[in-house]
Amino acid sequence: MANAKLDYTKWPPDEIRRAVDAAGVGLWSWNVDTDEIVLDSRGHELWNVSETSALSFELLSEKIHPADRDRVRAAFTATRAILGAYEIDFRTLIDDEVRWISARGRGSDEGIRRRRMVGIFLDVTGRKHTEESSELLAGEMSHRVKNLLTIASGLTNITSRSSDSVEDMAKQLTTRLAALGRAHDLVRPLPGGQGKAALLGDLLTILLAPYDEQGAFEGRIRVAVPRLGVGEAAAAGLAMVLHELATNSLKYGALSGDSGLLDVSGQVAG
Repeated sequence: MANAKLDYTKWPPDEIRRAVDAAGVGLWSWNVDTDEIVLDSRGHELWNVSETSALSFELLSEKIHPADRDRVRAAFTATRAILGAYEIDFRTLIDDEVRWISARGRGSDEGIRRRRMVGIFLDVTGRKHTEESSELLAGEMSHRVKNLLTIASGLTNITSRSSDSVEDMAKQLTTRLAALGRAHDLVRPLPGGQGKAALLGDLLTILLAPYDEQGAFEGRIRVAVPRLGVGEAAAAGLAMVLHELATNSLKYGALSGDSGLLDVSGQVAG
């Protein structure tokens, strides 16, 4: 049995309309001589314009986001020099609401009937938000990896100064990197989209743990600080400072003797 080929030119108009509505697209027609634009109901809805008003591309341009307006105008002007299909995505700004619209049609004289070009408008706001989120996530991951590599490099240099042998350095570096990883996990979203932070006390305790777990030193580091949030960027710098100071304490300060205590405390000022 041969496959039936769907010929849309033979579809009843009501079925074509239902298909267009299901796709969520708006139809447009542009007179290249008079600049008149005709929209269907979905098109009027997308652009928030009255169905009784005469429209032109210039009038619709006023609703395009200022950052995209010149680019879209230039693209539409150039369509008659483009052979075949074209597509352009841009933002609209209507009542302080930003939405992404994709305009698709056919350029040059191809597809023009009675000096009119036809195409569709498609709301692609959801897709654009997903793309932007993916780009932000990729950028955030890249930034985090670079920060961690920088810290790991600095931590290696710090550890080398307090190690007596390769084995000792490997052991110290492993424990300190593990502590750094646990501290990194602490940085979490704050309520209300205020960013990301870890509690200062938790962060200090975890970062200093490797220096408090070396036999006789156990229990000799005490942390008592106010309940404060530390942002992710600050946490990275704080980790480097803490490891530097703790290493100095281990070599020359309180932790270098048998009975010294390291007391980390603080209070809020201002």
